Amino acid sequence: MFTRKLELFTILGFRVSLDLTWFLLAVLIVWSLASGYFPSMVDGLDPAAALWLGLGGALGLFLSIIFHEFAHALVARRFDIPISGITLFIFGGVAEMEREPPSAVSEFLMAIAGPVASYILAGLFFAITALLPEVTADAPLGAMFAYLATINLILATFNLLPAFPLDGGRVFRAGVWWWTGDLARATRMAAGTGRFLGLLLLALGVFSVVSGNFVAGMWQALIGLFIMGAAQSSEAQMMMKTELEDVDVRRLMVADPVAVPADTPVEALIEGYFYRFSHKVFPVVRGRHLLGCVTLQDVGRLSAEDRTRLTAADILAENSGTRTIGPDRSGLDALDLMRKLNTSRLMVIEDDRLIGMLTMRDIMSFVTIRQQIGQQEDRP
Repeated sequence: MFTRKLELFTILGFRVSLDLTWFLLAVLIVWSLASGYFPSMVDGLDPAAALWLGLGGALGLFLSIIFHEFAHALVARRFDIPISGITLFIFGGVAEMEREPPSAVSEFLMAIAGPVASYILAGLFFAITALLPEVTADAPLGAMFAYLATINLILATFNLLPAFPLDGGRVFRAGVWWWTGDLARATRMAAGTGRFLGLLLLALGVFSVVSGNFVAGMWQALIGLFIMGAAQSSEAQMMMKTELEDVDVRRLMVADPVAVPADTPVEALIEGYFYRFSHKVFPVVRGRHLLGCVTLQDVGRLSAEDRTRLTAADILAENSGTRTIGPDRSGLDALDLMRKLNTSRLMVIEDDRLIGMLTMRDIMSFVTIRQQIGQQEDRP
């Protein structure tokens, strides 16, 4: 979902990161607030003061989004839902759940916590605005807090739209899940509303661009595309869960994969394995005992001298020993591990012996075949 991330800090055990796209959003927010919004709200505002208000408004929005996502994360922790971190990106923020909520009630409470937190912030900022002096060019601070109150109100209300992946879409999914007892059906319905909202925003964006409001139209269109993509992704993930939750790794893996003996010289590894089989990763074994794996990328970094004197056992990939899974684990477990390790290949071991290889391509092929077979079986 994200490009490169910059880790900022950890609070209450939750890691907070910035996706690099957030910096683009921050620049746009500061520019729009300093050049347009605050000068229009405060007569005679000095450009330097407008810039400081813009920076303060952007920082306040940044903290407001973190507060919103922390509300989600704290409720998720209450229901033992692992959160890998909180990431801010160009379209807002997200608490990254490692698995689906265990019940409709937990889904509802976790989803509604974010908008409630934003409404609380909106009320707090409105109260601060009321306590400050009337906004003038000499006392403009109230304009910044009024902006933060308004933007939190908008953030909470927009997020309550019943369209996945917005919080309101999750609330809608929780309701359908509670009513039907079918999470997959609830996800399909919520994703459908998400695609509809995304298409509507895309159409409004195109209309705005044609009407001459280029900047607003582009943002509407981009948000629409994001919502459509996220809804589609959520539905696909649920489809994968449905198809893989009762399938073990043994059924998905390629048994007896090509493995490299530990004492194989790197030059022989290149000619006899990488060129011959065209794989990018090979397990390395001593007998049947798995030592780790070697990658094409690691071999490519070796000098000519190193290639003549080193063996496969000398160039095992970093943390390659963690890229393993047991044959009785589920396909869902394998997907989760691939995501955590940022890899598309896992070595399957049993009693420390290599018995198979599992790739993302193997998983996707199985799901595609199973869906096709299921569609045929559903026909009269």
